[in-house]
Order: sequence, then structure tokens, then C-alpha cells
Amino acid sequence: MDFDDFGFDYDLMDGIDAMGYRTATPVQEQVIPSIIAGHDIIAAAQTGTGKTAAFLLPVIHKLLTEQHDAHTINAMIIVPTRELAVQIAQTLEGISYYTSISFIAVYGGTGGALFAAEKKALTTGADIVICTPGRMISHLNMGYVKLDGLKYLILDEADRMLDMGFYEDIIKIISYMPKERQNLLFSATMPPGIRQLANTILKKPVEVNIAISKPPEQIKQEAFIVFEAQKIPLVKHVLQQTQFDSVLIFCSSKLSVKKLTEELKRARFSVDQIQSDLEQDKREQVLLDFRSKKLKILVATDILSRGIDIEDIDLVINFDVPHDGEDYIHRIGRTARAATKGTAYTFISEKEKYKFDRIEKLLGHAVTKAQVPEQFGPTPTAGEFVQKQKKKNNRKFKR
Repeated sequence: MDFDDFGFDYDLMDGIDAMGYRTATPVQEQVIPSIIAGHDIIAAAQTGTGKTAAFLLPVIHKLLTEQHDAHTINAMIIVPTRELAVQIAQTLEGISYYTSISFIAVYGGTGGALFAAEKKALTTGADIVICTPGRMISHLNMGYVKLDGLKYLILDEADRMLDMGFYEDIIKIISYMPKERQNLLFSATMPPGIRQLANTILKKPVEVNIAISKPPEQIKQEAFIVFEAQKIPLVKHVLQQTQFDSVLIFCSSKLSVKKLTEELKRARFSVDQIQSDLEQDKREQVLLDFRSKKLKILVATDILSRGIDIEDIDLVINFDVPHDGEDYIHRIGRTARAATKGTAYTFISEKEKYKFDRIEKLLGHAVTKAQVPEQFGPTPTAGEFVQKQKKKNNRKFKR
């Protein structure tokens, strides 16, 4: 289906053409007509399926073609991270370039000047506000944000927001909104918490389920079974043995990110980090350096596994096994984009083996287990994994 077929506003179509959009993705094809028709939406769609445009395009079209108040906030997009807020704002800027749509991204980690700019926009009105929950709560608590004219609420990466503990914040923000509005909920997964949230805020929603995609075949996937203490030396070995222009390493905690980054800097690798303790200006500069190839290695928490578009990554390393199979696919999906080839390595410690078993079950096949070089000494065996799991199960049973 081509974008011409949706009947979008002419000025919006100019932005769509300028962005190079031609053919709609499955999620766009399924949700755009329903949004234009005024239905609430609950959509299971992961990063990379085109879901950002799937909600931006019809909302912009409706703001351009239907009557609304120019001096209020008409649409609010709530997202889990600053990075995703910035990315959506950048996409929105391109799509709406030839229109009169006004918008602002509202997120934490910025200075007083930006907070003042946010306050002004939230006071005088903006067509679309993209925000993180905590920052919006800060503004709402000061009493000047008026949401009584809001027509559209979009929750993006809803499962991630619940994982980060934002449920109560979301409900509080929604309490300031009129009951009559259109609600769009997008989530990569549909755990019980998302169903509960959907039942709370959605009215007779159209449900769209875009099946989770498998990793591209051009990604070479390998896993190393190691003891935890062997991970950092093995990372250094991998990076020294093969020349990679762009490497993304995922850790499951910011403490792991900091430690690994420090060790790689001591070994004189071109490396930096992205994690929640960094100031926003620093994070944006690190991302810019990584995109421009000034920086070869980026160590990050899962804030980068979803919603951040970085091309030409040669290698993804899962320093820690991700929580579930979908996170694994999000992580390794940062490489082998645009039909290029890529490599993904996962380091599996003895306590992570069963998490990786579940990931392989989702993938539908075993990931090749690479040989750990002899210089690293003995590594865990399958028997040790089984024995450890039996002891763990016995402890649970005794309780």
C-alpha cells in the first residue's frame, strides 16, 4: 500500500515525500485507517516496524484537517526515555516540515533554560507534546499545564515504561486529561500489566498484532559460555582479533556499563558509554560521535536497544544475556540493517544459561556456541549448569 492511498493532507504528503516514505509497513497499513476513523488502538509492534510514523502521520493529518484549539495541547506522546523523545521529535520535524504543526519534546536531564522553554510551550499551547513521564509530572505539579483540550494520547513503548515503574505516573498524567479523547497504545510485548493499562484507558480499541520478527539471516550469531570473570578479558580479545569499525556492547546495568567502559579505556580502545547517570548533553554528544564514526565502541544499557536508529554497526556484543527473547532481537537488530551483514556475540555465564535457553526457544533454533580460546582457562560445562540449576530448584522446594 502506498502512502498516497491514505488520503493524507497535501502539505503532509510533501513531508512524507521529502522523508523518502513510499510504501507503508504492515503496522502502518493496519493502524493508520483506524486512527483516522477515530478508533482507539492497542498495537503490539516492535522497533523497526515503522510504528512511529504509524501514529504520527494520522494524528498530524487529523490536526490539519479537523477543527481544534490552537492555544492548547492537542496531542501528547508519552515515551520511556529521553532518547526516544528526541528521536520522535526529529521524525516529527521532518514529516511536518511543510505544515503548520507545532511541537516540543519535554524530557529530563536538561538545564534551566530548556525547562523555561518547555514551560512556555506548555502554557501557550502546542499541537503535539512528546514527553517522558517524570518531566511531565514536574510541570503538572506546578499548575500551569492545561490538558483539558487534549484530543489524542499516544503511549509508545508502553511495556518499557511499565518495566521502569512509570505506571502510577502515567495514570496521574491521564487524570488531568478529558475523558473524551482518542487513545493509541503501542507496545513491543503484551504482558498482563499492559492489558491492565489498556483496560483502564482504552475504549473499544482496535487490536493490531504485528508478529515479532526473527533476526535477519545476514546476522552471524554466536555465543560464548564463560564464567562471569572471563567476560571482560574475552571482550578485549574479540575486539583485538578482528577489525570492526562500529561496535555496540549491551550491558544489563549501568554499573556494568561503567566498569566495562573503564577497562576498555585502560586498554586504549576508542570507547564511551551511554547510561542514565550521564547528563543529556553528554549522551547526545556520545551518540553523535558514534554515528559519525569518531567513536568506534559504544557500551550501553538497554535504553539503546529500542527506538534509537544507528546505522552501519558491524558488531553487537551482549555482555549480559538480555531479560527475554524479544530484548535479544531488539539488541542484535542494531546490526545488519539495510541488507548489510553483521555479527552478534552473546556472553553466557553459568547463572544466565537458562535465560538464554528461553531465547533460543523463541528463535526456534540453537545459537552456535563458539570456542573460548584456551588461554582463558576452563569454562563452565553443561553438567555444571544442570547441577547449579538442581541446587537452585532444591532451595526453592525447601522453602
